[in-house]
Amino acid sequence: MKVCIPVEVNKGLDSKPYGHFGSAPLFVVCDLESGAVSSINNGDLGHEHGKCQPIKALEGNIVDAVVVGGIGQGAIMKLNSMGIKVYRAQGETIGENLELLKTNKLQEFPQNHTCSHDGCGHH
Repeated sequence: MKVCIPVEVNKGLDSKPYGHFGSAPLFVVCDLESGAVSSINNGDLGHEHGKCQPIKALEGNIVDAVVVGGIGQGAIMKLNSMGIKVYRAQGETIGENLELLKTNKLQEFPQNHTCSHDGCGHH
């Protein structure tokens, strides 16, 4: 399983998940099977609000799940339609969130989730 976590600064598994998917400068991709960790620059950083293109953002990398602090409904729907599950980050670091994911302790965002801007870091 490949998991994408948006971050502001890449510190590997010690990175803190970013508050919003579309405006994150970087994505860290973790392969849970091989243990490989890589990063991708956000190829869609300049998108207009509500016009996030997840595949453009991920530069064509296919992932199975996204773990993020906040995300808009449109991006959730696009990711879900591609078979990508979107989970709410709960741990302080990528490593903590991956452990929570492995033990089924992260909550999946519902498709009807709306980003209220309160505490999600979305600008």
